Amino acid sequence: MKQIAVRYLRLLTPALAFVAIGAIAYAQGQPDFSKVEIKTTKITNNFYTLEGQGGTIGILTGPDGIFMVDTQFAPLSEKIMAAIRKVSNGPIKFIVNTHVHGDHTGGNENFAKMGATILARENLRNRLAHPAPNANGTPGTPAPPAALPLMTYNGLVTFHMDGEDVQLIPIPAAHTDGDTMVRFVNADVIMTGDFYRSIQYPNIDRVNGGSLNGMIDGLGQIIARSGPNTKIIPGHGPTVDRTAVMAHRDMILGVRDRVAKLIEQGKSQDEVLAAKPTADYDAKVQNSGETTQRFVTQLYAELKPAR
Repeated sequence: MKQIAVRYLRLLTPALAFVAIGAIAYAQGQPDFSKVEIKTTKITNNFYTLEGQGGTIGILTGPDGIFMVDTQFAPLSEKIMAAIRKVSNGPIKFIVNTHVHGDHTGGNENFAKMGATILARENLRNRLAHPAPNANGTPGTPAPPAALPLMTYNGLVTFHMDGEDVQLIPIPAAHTDGDTMVRFVNADVIMTGDFYRSIQYPNIDRVNGGSLNGMIDGLGQIIARSGPNTKIIPGHGPTVDRTAVMAHRDMILGVRDRVAKLIEQGKSQDEVLAAKPTADYDAKVQNSGETTQRFVTQLYAELKPAR
């Protein structure tokens, strides 16, 4: 894979006022963001995770400014910024989105208007600008121009800042077709986005280009780039080591093979679900009950056309 090394340049950006989120009416069923608290965890001397509502955020701090991974939901930007200010007064220079979903990209516009440069895969930018239809068939809402990544990439990109080598590693269509794994080489930390979660069964978002084979390949890339002491930070769930990722991949392969065998026997989707192909994994997967049917249904859709 072609590597593009991006040497950090000092950007002279003016201080911008925070983009007020104001009093906005939210659709029924959305979280009450007013009750969300941001939890900050120190991973290394200058790397932290932030957890609130949605995907886990990462921030690398230092004299060159802040490198940030994902932005969660827009209504949380003020709280996220307050949490960041407790560990660093530096400007947010760069933000990478690990994938297109709103719990990872929703705050893009707010942080971009504060001067951050947003980066992502070309596919991710295209899907933000031209979203898939909603589940009810209505058109998706395009992201505002300020929320779109300013820079896009298709190959490996490396940032050199704050004493760290930050690798943006494109993953073949897995959770979506715009997934990126972020590796902090010196800290021995990997952030995966949602193609790996340490809770629940996987979510193969086929509407946004995800695929089973890409997810398996992506998990293999985590394993190949990690050692016994690597801290692997999933899109959702606790930090793990590579043995947990290996077990997760083995689980996917095991359930895949069972679903494939049932399809070969001529079973319908309902019959495959009734056979409970995840049964002996359910107790090991946190919050599995919420995602079992979705995962098996996605596997059926992936495997059925080829047989």
